[in-house]
Amino acid sequence: MTPQVQPNAASFGTSFRQVFAFFFFLSRRTGKARVFALLGLIPVALAVVVRMVMPGRAEDVAAVFSQILMVFFLTFYIVIISLFYGTSICAEELEGRTLTYLVTRPLSKAGIFLGKYAAYVALMVLMTAASLGLSFFLMNGQRFRDPGLYLAFLRDAGVLGLGIVVYTALFAFLGTFLRRAILVGLFFGFGWENVIQYFPGSTQKFSVVHYLKSLLPHWSSGGGTLAILLFRLEPTEPAAAVLTLTVLTALFLVLGAWLFRTKEYLFEE
Repeated sequence: MTPQVQPNAASFGTSFRQVFAFFFFLSRRTGKARVFALLGLIPVALAVVVRMVMPGRAEDVAAVFSQILMVFFLTFYIVIISLFYGTSICAEELEGRTLTYLVTRPLSKAGIFLGKYAAYVALMVLMTAASLGLSFFLMNGQRFRDPGLYLAFLRDAGVLGLGIVVYTALFAFLGTFLRRAILVGLFFGFGWENVIQYFPGSTQKFSVVHYLKSLLPHWSSGGGTLAILLFRLEPTEPAAAVLTLTVLTALFLVLGAWLFRTKEYLFEE
């Protein structure tokens, strides 16, 4: 396919809004969205079971299960959905042979790339927040009058949302120049990220999950809330962690948008 320059291409803002609206509403009806929505019901189902079979010591059970929830969401759920949605920004257009139709419309290529990215991130954040909210409040039903409960939920949801933003930017970038980006993403998300976070010292900082975990409450003495998830963590200061994640996201998006705009994509026979 030979890239075509559109003399009357819409502005970036217009292209972004049109692509975002189209893909956000389209992606909600896909089989992939249904699969990941069902996957997000796993912790909800577990929360119901735990509340039914262990009605006693509700506070202790909720504290332990909250750790398990965050392990599931932070080290598995947001990684897998970000991987499949991020790499598909380019891959699904190539596999469906719709890229030619998309890029020859009077739209900014950067707007197309970032509009799809934003649409998928918005959908993933909604799915994750719904799953986390249902399971979280099921397990903490006895604390509805505690303001700290809602602050804890917002903190956890914010960390997961930030994780989706960063991981999706990374996987979208990989998808712009790798034919089998999903395999590289699987190695990174479930190999590198799951191993390097338990290395001592500054080695931990070569993973995205390190900075996400640094935004969760922790204690140098060990134990306490989220002790399972924060095992061997040598946290970065929260402000530095947020800055690092923001810079990584911007870097991956800029590189991804640039590659999508300049690279010539060829369809496989």
